[in-house]
Amino acid sequence: MAPFTRRGFLRSSCLTAGGALAGVCCLANTVHASAARWTDFQTYPPFHCRATFPLEPLKPMFRELASLERELRRTLALPPGTESVDVLLFSSERQHRDYCHQHLPRTPYRRALYLQRNDHASVLAYRHPELPIDLRHECTHALLHASFPMVPLWLDEGLAEYFEMPESRRAFHHPHLDKLRWNLRLGMIQTVESLEDARDLQDMGGAEYRFAWAWVHFMLHGPVPAHRALVHYLADIQRGQPPGKLSERLREAVPQLEDRMTQHFRNWRA
Repeated sequence: MAPFTRRGFLRSSCLTAGGALAGVCCLANTVHASAARWTDFQTYPPFHCRATFPLEPLKPMFRELASLERELRRTLALPPGTESVDVLLFSSERQHRDYCHQHLPRTPYRRALYLQRNDHASVLAYRHPELPIDLRHECTHALLHASFPMVPLWLDEGLAEYFEMPESRRAFHHPHLDKLRWNLRLGMIQTVESLEDARDLQDMGGAEYRFAWAWVHFMLHGPVPAHRALVHYLADIQRGQPPGKLSERLREAVPQLEDRMTQHFRNWRA
């Protein structure tokens, strides 16, 4: 995989495994949760959290994480989830790396991983200052794939980028916003069609993640027809109906799509 920073200013070592699973494949590895390793266990539905360190100091983070499913259901009109997600947390990078090397030897090492095997989802990460961002991102992948048989890679990553921020920062204070505005001022834009061409994470660089986030932001906070197009698109996927391309639905719903998106961010202020 060509090296790049998925969040140029954050997490240069972390690329999600979840995006690679966006309707393409499932990992053949099972996450083996050996009870002897874990010193604490807490449940915050739908998340079952095991850790090699005491979880009590992280309770506020897990309460917020538990609200993520409700926020996804409200924003995307998702049905209530029925599947649980295992969250495995390690006290250090070395402990996390050793565990992945032992139990996931064929999986490229990442700072945070979303793994899907059959109908069971797991998220692996280790304790560090940006752990809440990592968990919100990877757990968004897990919740999306619990509701849909497939999600296009760019949309999967765009939604995870949006929801990885705490709720107070998602709409107006996301780190992508300033750089995106500079891109738009310089006439640089990636269309939804160009993002739809991405088939695996090698096709997603920093600009692709930024514009995937931007189009999700536009659909969630821009014209009502754009949000409606997203909700109907996801509903068709959930029902097993051929959804076609989201780009076609957006162009039909919002004339002069790129101009409207540019204007949306030009005027977007807290």
